[in-house]
Amino acid sequence: MLAWLLWSGLYTPLLVVLGVISCLLTAFLAYRMDFFDEHFFQPRRLARLLPFWGWLGKELVKSNFQVARIVLSPKLKISPTVVTIKALSQDALGQAILGNAITLTPGTVTLDDHEGELLIHCLVRETADDLVSGTMNRRVAALTERT
Repeated sequence: MLAWLLWSGLYTPLLVVLGVISCLLTAFLAYRMDFFDEHFFQPRRLARLLPFWGWLGKELVKSNFQVARIVLSPKLKISPTVVTIKALSQDALGQAILGNAITLTPGTVTLDDHEGELLIHCLVRETADDLVSGTMNRRVAALTERT
């Protein structure tokens, strides 16, 4: 809601009140449907989430530059590769976060997630090697582990 307010520039009382009501209604309905995984959506998780977002943001910037360099290169040095990695996180939420983080990173797409094994297409072999090394997998597992 805050992003919408900032980008739209419309601050009439009616729109603000309706925005607050719709946000509260959405959160209430999601709660009633048991949409939130109780162990993950807790305020103390913020201490893990913020550093993860910072790290992911840094990785996104690095990947953007890498893909831009490849695309703008006259020789277009690509080596499309498909790899399979086993998610360290055993729950569906951790596997979804891992798959989404991989897909958000330019040059990679998560093609499938079946029983904790993710099938990933990478634009270059180096990116595939980075994913197989498991840095992102370990960070997501640490983010979603129960404590």
